[in-house]
Amino acid sequence: MILNKTAPFFQFLGYSLLRFILELGHITIFFTSSFIRLFQYPFQFTKWMQQTYFIGVKSISVVCLTALFTGMVLGLQGYYTLVKFGSEGLLGSAVALSLIRELGPVLTAIMIIGRAGSSMAAEMGIMRISDQIDALYTMDINPKRFLISPKIGASILSFPLLTAIFDVVGIMGGYLTGVILLGINPALYIKGMESSVVMTDVTGGFIKSIVFSIIVSTICLYQGYYTHRRADGFGAKGVSNATTDAVVMSCVIVLIADYVLTSLLL
Repeated sequence: MILNKTAPFFQFLGYSLLRFILELGHITIFFTSSFIRLFQYPFQFTKWMQQTYFIGVKSISVVCLTALFTGMVLGLQGYYTLVKFGSEGLLGSAVALSLIRELGPVLTAIMIIGRAGSSMAAEMGIMRISDQIDALYTMDINPKRFLISPKIGASILSFPLLTAIFDVVGIMGGYLTGVILLGINPALYIKGMESSVVMTDVTGGFIKSIVFSIIVSTICLYQGYYTHRRADGFGAKGVSNATTDAVVMSCVIVLIADYVLTSLLL
């Protein structure tokens, strides 16, 4: 009797697990096939640069603004925490390590998801429902090579560079709060940062940014590319749902991946 009552639950659990594994396999094949086409001749160099401008250059302003105020908040909160222990000289170290190891890659990824990831998902979705992708197939043009590969390549190139900009601007924001507003000795701020930050920290931040670039670009493009397969809507509603799912899934998986990578890199 108990088995009969619990059977639907286990059926649902098994179905959900199999569906997740199937979807993960589709996404892996989608990324692999698109990534390989990055290196096929003739190269899509012009499109790659166009997407780098869209994903990277046009995201600099929002990344810098976010980094500046993140660094200022870290400087403010860090100062009032460290001053209780007489260790305000470690503020530069605390700000730099927080930004380089964690906040820089994560917040950069989230900002790009909101600005460029949602746009990529919506663009692919609209091209799908308006039969533009099918038209490329008809003309014997591979849509993944023509549309997807340049965006993935541009993301892999842009994320680490934007993360580096985020780190530098964030450290400047912490300097602005700690040194100029709160009066910490600037030599202590810079010396603490130099003595605590090592190349392993910088490398770990860049590794995270590259992994995040793959996650964000693949999920956003996959959701838009297969909008027509969605069961929760078609047409404009399908594009809307695909864009929403792309943003939410990207943010959640970036945070999960950050924890996994942190545990491996420490």
